[in-house]
Amino acid sequence: MKIFDVIISGGAMAGATLALALDARFGGKLRIAVVESCDISAQVHPGFDARSIALSDGTVQILREYRLWDAIQPYATPISHIHVSDRGHAGMTDIKAEPLGLSALGYVVELAEVGQVYHRLLQERPAISLFCPASIRTVERSETEVRISLEDETTLYGKLLIAADGNTSTCCQQLGISSEIHDFEQVAVIANVEISQPHQGRAFERFTPTGPLALLPMSRQRMSMVWCVRPESLEGITGLDDNEFLLALQQAFGWRLGKMKRVGSRVAYPLKLSYRSRAVSHRFAIIGNAAQTLHPIAGQGFNLGIRDIATLVDEVRHHPEDVGNYAALHAFQQRREPDRQKTMEMTSTLVHIFSNEWFPAVVGRNLGLMAIDNLSVLRKPLLTRTLGQVSR
Repeated sequence: MKIFDVIISGGAMAGATLALALDARFGGKLRIAVVESCDISAQVHPGFDARSIALSDGTVQILREYRLWDAIQPYATPISHIHVSDRGHAGMTDIKAEPLGLSALGYVVELAEVGQVYHRLLQERPAISLFCPASIRTVERSETEVRISLEDETTLYGKLLIAADGNTSTCCQQLGISSEIHDFEQVAVIANVEISQPHQGRAFERFTPTGPLALLPMSRQRMSMVWCVRPESLEGITGLDDNEFLLALQQAFGWRLGKMKRVGSRVAYPLKLSYRSRAVSHRFAIIGNAAQTLHPIAGQGFNLGIRDIATLVDEVRHHPEDVGNYAALHAFQQRREPDRQKTMEMTSTLVHIFSNEWFPAVVGRNLGLMAIDNLSVLRKPLLTRTLGQVSR
């Protein structure tokens, strides 16, 4: 019998961050189990094709609180400037770090590199037990505890189970907590691109007739690309060879980064808003992509999940004798709902506005971009959400 205070399903970015944050906040006195199905110990060099995510300034501040940022920063590329534009039209806006008194608007990190950092930190914390690779078979709950059975017949007991295992969460399926799904009717094509000119920390969000195209700065003269297209256009993009793809990308994006020199392997996945209206249940909480999976426009997904983590840690800290009690989980749900709703509404609205080629919509959004660039009353809400400086 293995007894813990908290059991976390999922040991990737969200689950590992939560485990390390709880350990830091409780001074190593909380017994934590992390169950991860993939072997995260494999020493795989990230290489050219490593996947990346953007961390907002607000997320970096949270990571600093948990003493995690110093370990991550050597692998992070700062974003000093965000340029937003509508292809073929005059509307555009720029957000720069320096006028805001910031050293960076955010940072881009490669998941493979941060994964190795987190794996090392998890192993160094004596209060954290890592079960990996391991899969959850059954979940049972009583009034005072949660009982987890793994596929290898190991049984774990805890006071609180937390799902951090993505939008197809095994735990949520076990407990019958379904998600609402909205299909954006777009597919994201992801790849890394090598460019001919220094990116100088610039990030780009360019709206095209097929959907948004984002390029984020990475190390070694690379950009992390997310190109959203309609499903009927996907074959015309994925079927191209590398040179043909680079030409199509150059045409869609332009020459602000010079010539697109090289593209890595391309991966495509359908874009859907997945949202669970309940983020808690009896001795159970849901965070990150298991709670909500957003469209990648504006890069809000992981940053919203980090705010889930920070709020959950805040609430359970008030109840060290029983971290899974109802009062802590109810407070977590109540505090998170406004931020979740506003962030989902913002990203979904941006998708619909900037994927609409109806002429009045095109005129309206371009006037909006120009107004944001010149009117602080419109610019401030965009900055607040982009920088992750929102109440939680």
